[in-house]
Amino acid sequence: MVTLTPDYNRLLSYVPFVLVLLDLRYEGVICGKDNSIEQHLEMGKKLLAAGQLADALSHFHAAVDGDPKNYVGYYRRATVYLAMGKSKSALPDLTVERLGNLLLKQGKLDEAESDFKKVLKSSPSSREEQEAQSQLKKSDEIQRLVTRARSDFSHKDYSSAVTHLDKIIDTCQWDVDCREMRAECFIQLGEMGKAISDLKAASKLRNDNTQAFYKLSTIYYNLGDHEMSLNEVRECLKLDPDHKQCFSHYKQVKKLNKQIMSAEELIQQQRYGDAVSKYETVMKTEPNVPQYMLHAKERICHCLSVDQQGAKAIPVCSEVLKSDPQNVNALKDRAEAYLQEEQYEEAIKDFESAKEHSDDHQIKEGLERAQRLLKQSQKRDYYKILGVKRTAQKKEILKAYRKLAQQWHPDNFQDPEDKKKAEKKFIDIAQAKEVLTDPEMRSKFDHGEDPLDPESQQGGGHHHPFHGGWESFQGFNPFGSGPFNFKFSYN
Repeated sequence: MVTLTPDYNRLLSYVPFVLVLLDLRYEGVICGKDNSIEQHLEMGKKLLAAGQLADALSHFHAAVDGDPKNYVGYYRRATVYLAMGKSKSALPDLTVERLGNLLLKQGKLDEAESDFKKVLKSSPSSREEQEAQSQLKKSDEIQRLVTRARSDFSHKDYSSAVTHLDKIIDTCQWDVDCREMRAECFIQLGEMGKAISDLKAASKLRNDNTQAFYKLSTIYYNLGDHEMSLNEVRECLKLDPDHKQCFSHYKQVKKLNKQIMSAEELIQQQRYGDAVSKYETVMKTEPNVPQYMLHAKERICHCLSVDQQGAKAIPVCSEVLKSDPQNVNALKDRAEAYLQEEQYEEAIKDFESAKEHSDDHQIKEGLERAQRLLKQSQKRDYYKILGVKRTAQKKEILKAYRKLAQQWHPDNFQDPEDKKKAEKKFIDIAQAKEVLTDPEMRSKFDHGEDPLDPESQQGGGHHHPFHGGWESFQGFNPFGSGPFNFKFSYN
């Protein structure tokens, strides 16, 4: 049986904690070195977790041989030895870095100094003495930096506090208090990404750190990331189901998350009106966080646009773009809404703006379509000729056609000039009816191509019976088939 000294027993007690901390290396808290060494460490870790101790030991041997200064390999290898019951073999690996150095990394400066002073009293080798003296000096400097950081923090000089804390954490990577103080400084400075990084580290460094999870959840929530917020607050409640702040926040986030997910499901089902109502509920649930208001309006803008409600979509999309001018989704949706309202030049501007920020092929296609429609609008517009909307059904088109054909039939006019004008108008009306009641021709026209214009047709124009002028209409019946002589009588 191996008899261990009190210091070694204390060192062994730190092994589980140290191993949790070393996992932070893979979270980006501590930078790794050579990629192949990290592969050995990661493979060894997986084999250790699977209980394949001998294979894990081989990988940790390789990691230590590849980088003798990398403490991770030593501690991992020591863990395998301990799991094998070989405590004596584990001790050299555990003493590669003294207990004082571990305490220093944790920010336990008084305890670290005490350990370094013990080293100096025990008549160590010249190398150990130099290392202890160096670490004592470093610990003293960190003590002064901690005092300055706390003073700056209390005076709300967060930038200066961060400068000091950066230097402290560079040595005391596992100091939870300093990381949490720096996270709070970052929050006050509006640097939420950096605050999240420190709080994630703090949540791992202290096993019961409910406050870190709560702060993470609130940061994500205020950034508009309701899903990450929900994940973090759940971690808080796993540690303490009765945590008042976390439970209250959890109810709010869960409610909002459910509403947003429900709205997105409605969009998937093409129930756009219901989706709009649901997102209006989202804005009522959380009116104080701009990100959720903006997201809700962006999705309402989308729903109205795809639901062919261009007039309603345009002002909503414009609200989004006022706050976020480079919002590609809102630019695309407003462009489509402009097309529905026949505001082609405005649609082109939005598609061009969206194209500057995205290479989405739909934007390119939309821009080309808007340009064709603008060109087309400068010639003749069959919808305008009949006075119907682009969304008009065939029944509406035929009704409009019959009314106009009756109104503009040349037989109604006696004056030669009026008759000539009526003949042209009558031909336009008939051509409009022909195009808009033929699904294929109407589709071409809706995409910016005039199926009756030879210039826009590859290989010649679409054949139709009206190119011969009014003579082609002699005997033409706009209300049915076959010859028809118009005789109108008015009371």
